[in-house]
Amino acid sequence: MKSSPAGLSLIALGFLLGSSSVVAHHGDAGRYDETPVTLSGTVVSLQLMNPHSLLIVDVEDEHGGVVRWRAEFGSPQILVNVYGWDRYTLKTGDKITMTGRRVLNGAPYFNLTEQAAVVMTETGEQIY
Repeated sequence: MKSSPAGLSLIALGFLLGSSSVVAHHGDAGRYDETPVTLSGTVVSLQLMNPHSLLIVDVEDEHGGVVRWRAEFGSPQILVNVYGWDRYTLKTGDKITMTGRRVLNGAPYFNLTEQAAVVMTETGEQIY
């Protein structure tokens, strides 16, 4: 059986259109509280990775215990190109205050892409 260029083009187009859902980005509508919350804590790690960079922070709760929070940024390219961050911008042990949107299910998970800020607690320098 011989393949025609038009037939191969249609097959390729079908694969291309069918794969669009694989590269589509998820939305977060209804996932986070729209009212920003401010937390202070100690940096555990900064993970510059795709598709979303993560900041892991230990935050003391109202009972004196420590809760490990995950804060999600956008892509590392935004942190690097727009804010000038690198893997040394936040180091383990740095004290920070962050403002962002908390996930609605009550988990210790924060969104730092909209209505967000990260401030070095000791100096007051806003770095994001």
